[in-house]
Amino acid sequence: MLLPRTRRSPVPPETCNLSRAIGLIGEKWNLMILRSALYGLRRFEDFHAELGIPRTVLSDRLKALTESGLLEKVPYREPGKRARHEYVLTEMGGGLRPILIALTQWGDKWLAGGEAPIAFTERDGGPVHAGLVGTKGQEIPVTDLRVVLRK
Repeated sequence: MLLPRTRRSPVPPETCNLSRAIGLIGEKWNLMILRSALYGLRRFEDFHAELGIPRTVLSDRLKALTESGLLEKVPYREPGKRARHEYVLTEMGGGLRPILIALTQWGDKWLAGGEAPIAFTERDGGPVHAGLVGTKGQEIPVTDLRVVLRK
Protein backbone atom coordinates (compact mmCIF):
# COMPACT_ATOMS: atom_id res chain seq x y z
CA MET A 1 0.00 0.00 0.00
CA LEU A 2 1.61 3.23 -1.13
CA LEU A 3 -0.06 6.29 0.29
CA PRO A 4 0.40 9.66 -1.37
CA ARG A 5 3.09 11.83 0.18
CA THR A 6 1.69 14.24 2.73
CA ARG A 7 3.00 16.77 5.20
CA ARG A 8 0.54 15.82 7.94
CA SER A 9 -1.26 12.72 9.12
CA PRO A 10 -4.99 12.76 8.39
CA VAL A 11 -5.67 12.71 12.15
CA PRO A 12 -3.60 14.78 14.61
CA PRO A 13 -1.79 12.61 17.21
CA GLU A 14 -3.76 14.15 20.08
CA THR A 15 -7.08 12.87 18.64
CA CYS A 16 -5.78 9.66 16.99
CA ASN A 17 -6.84 6.39 18.61
CA LEU A 18 -3.74 4.64 17.26
CA SER A 19 -1.63 7.25 19.05
CA ARG A 20 -3.63 6.68 22.25
CA ALA A 21 -3.20 2.89 21.98
CA ILE A 22 0.55 3.24 21.42
CA GLY A 23 0.74 5.47 24.49
CA LEU A 24 -1.04 2.82 26.55
CA ILE A 25 0.74 -0.34 25.44
CA GLY A 26 3.75 0.87 23.45
CA GLU A 27 6.33 0.83 26.23
CA LYS A 28 8.62 -2.24 25.93
CA TRP A 29 7.90 -3.76 29.34
CA ASN A 30 4.14 -3.30 28.95
CA LEU A 31 4.26 -5.22 25.67
CA MET A 32 6.48 -7.93 27.16
CA ILE A 33 4.11 -8.39 30.12
CA LEU A 34 1.10 -8.54 27.77
CA ARG A 35 2.96 -11.05 25.58
CA SER A 36 3.60 -13.28 28.60
CA ALA A 37 -0.02 -12.90 29.74
CA LEU A 38 -1.14 -13.96 26.24
CA TYR A 39 0.83 -17.18 26.77
CA GLY A 40 -0.77 -17.76 30.18
CA LEU A 41 1.51 -16.20 32.78
CA ARG A 42 -0.40 -14.59 35.64
CA ARG A 43 1.78 -14.36 38.72
CA PHE A 44 4.29 -11.69 39.67
CA GLU A 45 7.10 -14.17 40.28
CA ASP A 46 6.48 -15.88 36.93
CA PHE A 47 6.63 -12.56 35.05
CA HIS A 48 9.78 -11.63 36.97
CA ALA A 49 11.52 -14.96 36.30
CA GLU A 50 10.62 -15.07 32.61
CA LEU A 51 11.30 -11.45 31.69
CA GLY A 52 14.21 -10.59 33.97
CA ILE A 53 12.53 -7.26 34.60
CA PRO A 54 13.52 -5.38 37.77
CA ARG A 55 10.94 -6.00 40.50
CA THR A 56 10.12 -2.31 40.99
CA VAL A 57 9.60 -1.82 37.24
CA LEU A 58 7.41 -4.93 37.07
CA SER A 59 5.34 -3.73 40.01
CA ASP A 60 4.87 -0.30 38.41
CA ARG A 61 3.94 -1.77 35.01
CA LEU A 62 1.48 -4.29 36.47
CA LYS A 63 -0.15 -1.47 38.43
CA ALA A 64 -0.42 0.70 35.30
CA LEU A 65 -1.77 -2.17 33.15
CA THR A 66 -4.32 -2.93 35.87
CA GLU A 67 -5.38 0.71 36.25
CA SER A 68 -5.74 1.02 32.47
CA GLY A 69 -8.10 -1.98 32.39
CA LEU A 70 -5.87 -4.38 30.43
CA LEU A 71 -5.21 -6.68 33.39
CA GLU A 72 -7.30 -7.54 36.43
CA LYS A 73 -5.73 -8.21 39.81
CA VAL A 74 -7.34 -11.38 41.18
CA PRO A 75 -6.61 -12.82 44.65
CA TYR A 76 -5.57 -16.45 45.04
CA ARG A 77 -4.25 -18.56 47.91
CA GLU A 78 -2.25 -21.74 47.75
CA PRO A 79 -2.86 -24.14 50.66
CA GLY A 80 -0.73 -23.21 53.66
CA LYS A 81 0.47 -19.94 52.12
CA ARG A 82 -0.57 -16.32 52.43
CA ALA A 83 -3.01 -14.72 49.98
CA ARG A 84 -1.45 -13.28 46.84
CA HIS A 85 -2.63 -11.77 43.56
CA GLU A 86 -2.37 -12.85 39.97
CA TYR A 87 -2.87 -10.70 36.90
CA VAL A 88 -5.44 -11.89 34.37
CA LEU A 89 -6.11 -10.39 30.95
CA THR A 90 -9.43 -8.56 30.92
CA GLU A 91 -11.72 -8.48 27.91
CA MET A 92 -9.93 -5.26 26.91
CA GLY A 93 -6.51 -6.91 27.32
CA GLY A 94 -7.67 -10.03 25.49
CA GLY A 95 -8.72 -7.76 22.63
CA LEU A 96 -5.00 -7.28 21.97
CA ARG A 97 -4.58 -10.96 21.00
CA PRO A 98 -5.02 -10.38 17.25
CA ILE A 99 -2.49 -7.53 17.39
CA LEU A 100 0.06 -9.56 19.35
CA ILE A 101 -0.45 -12.55 17.02
CA ALA A 102 0.02 -10.26 14.01
CA LEU A 103 3.26 -8.91 15.53
CA THR A 104 4.43 -12.48 16.19
CA GLN A 105 3.76 -13.51 12.61
CA TRP A 106 5.39 -10.33 11.29
CA GLY A 107 8.48 -11.16 13.38
CA ASP A 108 8.47 -14.75 12.06
CA LYS A 109 8.52 -13.47 8.48
CA TRP A 110 10.77 -10.44 8.68
CA LEU A 111 13.06 -11.09 11.66
CA ALA A 112 13.45 -14.87 11.61
CA GLY A 113 13.43 -15.70 7.91
CA GLY A 114 10.10 -17.49 8.13
CA GLU A 115 11.09 -19.64 11.12
CA ALA A 116 8.21 -19.75 13.59
CA PRO A 117 8.89 -21.20 17.07
CA ILE A 118 5.16 -21.15 17.86
CA ALA A 119 2.01 -21.50 15.80
CA PHE A 120 -1.54 -20.33 16.34
CA THR A 121 -4.22 -22.80 15.28
CA GLU A 122 -7.94 -23.35 15.29
CA ARG A 123 -9.30 -25.99 17.70
CA ASP A 124 -9.08 -28.61 14.95
CA GLY A 125 -5.39 -27.79 14.42
CA GLY A 126 -5.76 -25.75 11.24
CA PRO A 127 -3.35 -22.82 10.98
CA VAL A 128 -4.47 -19.28 11.71
CA HIS A 129 -2.84 -16.15 10.35
CA ALA A 130 -3.50 -12.51 11.04
CA GLY A 131 -4.90 -10.50 8.17
CA LEU A 132 -7.36 -7.87 7.05
CA VAL A 133 -10.92 -9.05 6.53
CA GLY A 134 -13.52 -7.24 4.44
CA THR A 135 -17.24 -6.91 5.21
CA LYS A 136 -17.99 -10.04 3.16
CA GLY A 137 -15.53 -12.12 5.18
CA GLN A 138 -12.85 -12.22 2.50
CA GLU A 139 -9.19 -11.45 3.15
CA ILE A 140 -8.13 -8.07 1.78
CA PRO A 141 -4.61 -7.70 0.36
CA VAL A 142 -2.79 -4.82 2.02
CA THR A 143 -2.33 -3.31 -1.45
CA ASP A 144 -6.13 -2.86 -1.64
CA LEU A 145 -6.38 -1.07 1.70
CA ARG A 146 -7.45 2.58 1.71
CA VAL A 147 -7.28 5.07 4.53
CA VAL A 148 -10.40 7.25 4.63
CA LEU A 149 -10.84 10.18 6.99
CA ARG A 150 -14.25 10.14 8.70
CA LYS A 151 -15.83 13.49 9.30
